Amino acid sequence: MRRCITLARNGAGFVSPNPMVGAVVVCDNKIIGEGYHAKCGEAHAEVNAIASVRDKELLKRSTIYVSLEPCSHHGKTPPCAELIIRMQIPRVVVGSKDPFPQVAGRGIAMLRAAGVEVVEGVLEKECNDLNKSFMHCHTVKRPFVLLKWAQTADGFMDNCRISGDGNKPLLLSNEASRREVHKLRSQVDAIMVGTNTALLDNPSLTVRYWAGRNPIRIVLDQTLELPDDLHLFDGSVKTLVFNEVRSQKDKSAVEYICVDFSSNLLSQILSELQHRKIESLMVEGGGILLQSFIDEQLWDEARVEYAPFRIGKGIVAPTFVAPIKSEETIKSNRIVLYSLK
Repeated sequence: MRRCITLARNGAGFVSPNPMVGAVVVCDNKIIGEGYHAKCGEAHAEVNAIASVRDKELLKRSTIYVSLEPCSHHGKTPPCAELIIRMQIPRVVVGSKDPFPQVAGRGIAMLRAAGVEVVEGVLEKECNDLNKSFMHCHTVKRPFVLLKWAQTADGFMDNCRISGDGNKPLLLSNEASRREVHKLRSQVDAIMVGTNTALLDNPSLTVRYWAGRNPIRIVLDQTLELPDDLHLFDGSVKTLVFNEVRSQKDKSAVEYICVDFSSNLLSQILSELQHRKIESLMVEGGGILLQSFIDEQLWDEARVEYAPFRIGKGIVAPTFVAPIKSEETIKSNRIVLYSLK
């Protein structure tokens, strides 16, 4: 099962909204085949693992290990449970159940109804953690929200700046942390910033220091005041603009979505993203937007970089509702702290 998890991670950033899944075929205590789900819409892990077995007769006395319950429905690919039954594999070991409504135990039930021995819950926590965004989205019914920011040792995110003053953002990250951020970007479905961050920093919000796909870009622009020449509107990556003026889809990959900014804004946005099968959202700024997610308890993980210097004044970094008092508090709240050197 640990090998299944290792294989599954090869699909990170490419399989969403599907989960990462790995599969291993074992006969006489030897691995004779393995595979993983490489890309959404393509063959599932079980299909690739079975296809890799040279002597298909061995399948009739083999065990297939799979990190997630085999699917039982016809989606973009046929049901993996049916394939396992057809290939007469007598035993299946499953890491975790699939919470997706069209599966949700049906794959396991289908296998058992066909006389296949099924063992459940092997390294279940590790298998659940592998697909925490997928699991969260289908159980909590909203995208997994990751908060990300960098701050100084005395709790500031940036110098005080205004549009047009020519001042550049305060550089807090280093080469290693930039790679880490872009790796995170490649693994989430969408990335969000507020109006001020878009205006002052003109971010691209793309993956440039890591290999992987660009996330969908999301910006809040209540009255559509952001200029058209920002990187966010260059048409290179799909961009959603939440505003209260109009709903419109441009040919340039920019889509405007009208919402009510006066009531439950973040819940409205997360509901819209859930509807669009966006399972994970990374919020990179600014401070007001990040604090709003914290205050409304609409976050699941936070990654905070600490730079080893002080600036005395500036844009105050977000603070958590419950203070961080110990390593246990950090672990329980899924807060990851990085010290920059």
